[in-house]
Amino acid sequence: MAKLDETNIMLKDLTDAKGISGNEKEAREVMEKYISPHADDVYTDNLGSLIAKKTGEADGPKVMVAGHLDEVGFMVTRIDDNGFVYFQTIGGWWGQVMLAQRVTIMTAKGDVTGLIGSKPPHVLSSEERKKPVKIEDMFIDIGAADKKEAKEFGVRPGDSIVPYFEFTQMKNEKMLMAKAWDNRIGCAIAIEVLKQLKNEKHPNIVYGVGTVQEEVGLRGARTSAHAIKPDIGFGVDVGIAGDMPGVSDKEADSKLGEGPQIIIYDASMIPNKGVRDLVIDTADEKNIPYQYASMGGGGTDSGSIHLTADGVPSLSITIATRYIHSHAAILHRDDFENAVKLIVETIKKLDNDKVKEIKLG
Repeated sequence: MAKLDETNIMLKDLTDAKGISGNEKEAREVMEKYISPHADDVYTDNLGSLIAKKTGEADGPKVMVAGHLDEVGFMVTRIDDNGFVYFQTIGGWWGQVMLAQRVTIMTAKGDVTGLIGSKPPHVLSSEERKKPVKIEDMFIDIGAADKKEAKEFGVRPGDSIVPYFEFTQMKNEKMLMAKAWDNRIGCAIAIEVLKQLKNEKHPNIVYGVGTVQEEVGLRGARTSAHAIKPDIGFGVDVGIAGDMPGVSDKEADSKLGEGPQIIIYDASMIPNKGVRDLVIDTADEKNIPYQYASMGGGGTDSGSIHLTADGVPSLSITIATRYIHSHAAILHRDDFENAVKLIVETIKKLDNDKVKEIKLG
């Protein structure tokens, strides 16, 4: 495998970090390390979202660029007498991607490795074998002899359980495979936007944010947006890729490497028309590739941001990603770079007059 460049080292550090909803500390510390050199001030809200402020014009509008720190995972709910661990899903999971996957339980005594298991097919009836195993029938094997030993390992109810997967640059080096692309790629975009604005003039104050608890209801976006009171909001996240066998254009038509997705509709928000048009016009003017996407179900942090206080004109910009909400997903490095470029170029145009025009639109 080729040696990782500076950007991929950052992406590896972000995705390898463990941080399910409600326990984002490790991911937040990685984001803080990378965003601090490019910000005037870095702080957290009371729920744990990271906020990095970069001032261009002190009397300009506030622009919020938010990715979420949390990833989908599980939580320990009980340990049985034989030392097997039972769990609650955190965020949306499809049972078929879970079995036989390695996980890490984060305990007060350190990390414990486990494997998601179920009753073996060899002892199932032919009828049972035809049906997918239900999540409630799965458990985690941590190699403990009994409940007492599992407790000695430090495992207890409430502990976070994180999918295990290492960042991998694929044979096509633009294709990157990792856990937690949903949504460390959004955090990386927020970092890189501030980095690229470091020596640039911009007529506003930009906030790069890593929100918490997005996967369980866009919660950190609500509290961080209340703390910031932005004039314009961008939620940056992953989106659905359609370039794989069995997916029709009607279901999803975005392709990896063909530009960031402009979300024209999702279940959490109808985007602000003025912000949407400004982003699209900027992309056309600067020859930045982009794709349109809509999602009938699900939403992004913009869903909370746009409802803050008396309303925030907002838009979601996402990266087409395969296999989200599983142990590993794949995205394209060019889409990340073009999303950053598009947001940076748009921010340069967001002065007081432009924001006023958008709000009156």
